[in-house]
Amino acid sequence: MAEKRYRIGEFAKLVGLSAYTLRYYEDQGLILPQRDDNGVRFYTTHDIRWVGFILHLKGTGMRLNDLKRYVRLRAAGDSTIPERRAMLQQVKDDAEADIAELQMHLKVLSHKIDWYDGKVDQTIADSESFHDYLQKFQDRG
Repeated sequence: MAEKRYRIGEFAKLVGLSAYTLRYYEDQGLILPQRDDNGVRFYTTHDIRWVGFILHLKGTGMRLNDLKRYVRLRAAGDSTIPERRAMLQQVKDDAEADIAELQMHLKVLSHKIDWYDGKVDQTIADSESFHDYLQKFQDRG
């Protein structure tokens, strides 16, 4: 049984992108749709998985040039696996650093909200600044 074929509009809905974005990805070499006998582009289930992976990479902050490089390396075959792995490891490391920074910012926001709550319910003295309140948590290491 032949793999199901999707025209660009249907495929766009399946992957959550516009047809314009799919054409842009095609122009950038990120996806390579097939063509039928009439030259009309179509996509398959394999393409759905590939676009999903590209979106994961984009979601981690991988830049377009790096995505294009990854795609070129993938097309070159298994001999490029070490280089692709190194690229993915760097993206993972960068994403983990971004997450750690965001978690720190969220912690400060939570403390600020708690500080405001303490001011409202008067469990924190009027004279206590947020800076002084925050020091209590930072001194704990």
